[in-house]
Amino acid sequence: MDIRSVAVMGAGHGGYAAAADLTRKGFEVRLHARREESLDPIRENGGIDARGVFESREMPALLTTDVAEAVDGADLVMLVVPSVAHAYYAERLAGMLEEGTPVFLDPGHTGGGLHFQAEMRRAGHKAPLETCETVTLTFISRIEAPATVGIYSYTESLMFAALPGKATARLHEAVSPLFPEIRPASSVLETGLANINAVFHPPGMLLNAGWIESTDGDFLFYREGVTDAVGRVTAEIDAERLAVARALDVPATPFLEVFHNAGLTTREAMESGSISRACRESAPNATLRSPPSLDHRYVHEDVGYGLVPFAAFGRLAGVPTPTVDSHIALLSAATGIQYASEGLTLERMGIAGLDAAALHRLVREGEA
Repeated sequence: MDIRSVAVMGAGHGGYAAAADLTRKGFEVRLHARREESLDPIRENGGIDARGVFESREMPALLTTDVAEAVDGADLVMLVVPSVAHAYYAERLAGMLEEGTPVFLDPGHTGGGLHFQAEMRRAGHKAPLETCETVTLTFISRIEAPATVGIYSYTESLMFAALPGKATARLHEAVSPLFPEIRPASSVLETGLANINAVFHPPGMLLNAGWIESTDGDFLFYREGVTDAVGRVTAEIDAERLAVARALDVPATPFLEVFHNAGLTTREAMESGSISRACRESAPNATLRSPPSLDHRYVHEDVGYGLVPFAAFGRLAGVPTPTVDSHIALLSAATGIQYASEGLTLERMGIAGLDAAALHRLVREGEA
């Protein structure tokens, strides 16, 4: 499979970064946004200004708010959107994708591919589906100004898997020319249970809630917000994640190793065993400020589409997750959003009623 044309769906910082990076690499990029206001600055500027790992102005081949126009004839459809937007795109892509056109969820976070495919089926899509996903975004990036994206680093050794898993080798070969940093994983269960954003963003938000609200997030989230106490709570969440993975017979790596392997901290910090030190010594995250409120993807996405599926997989495997559950309950109380019911449940992933063996068959073969 030779990918030359890519429909990048989503014009946030990840979509800007992907559009600029892939255009620079010589791919034909169609950038889709839901609103014209997200694309107007690019038109007015004559392209996306990228700074950081490379410095250039790149104009995608197409800027559009029309989903059909973006994906027509594309070799790859790439969703660079928060997990909360997967259902939106699934409903609009159902019946529209040509058979054999894969969808790349960058990122899939936890259960993203399962959820996206289930939503496609609910929306009436009948043709065979192949998706692939990374556990986190391919870039560390932020929009710094209209039409300007800072790309601070590529995420290194980034786990990648397909659904069904039997397509992973073929899709990895196809996608790796776009993103050489991706590495094949055993399944989307391995990538999903390696979602470190869900491990450390929710405790960072919950335990700093007063500071966030009183200063509108005027502090460095990773360097100042992840103190020793926050790091210890994060370690408890990580321990529960690893216990769920072991019970499901899914390979899993401790947070600190994943963080280091992704190029996000020093070896010395990893070997110290301290999550707070690892965050303090995270060069790519060094300048990133806190969200200004709890109304942010670090809560909505990383609780509803991170901790909620962690807990759901725990129930499927018979593993208690008390620290995860407490964060879901407390952040639900703090925001007024019932994440346990509104987040990514087994039902929404299309796997309710499956046991572990059937789940493994589904992610490997595409059917339980």
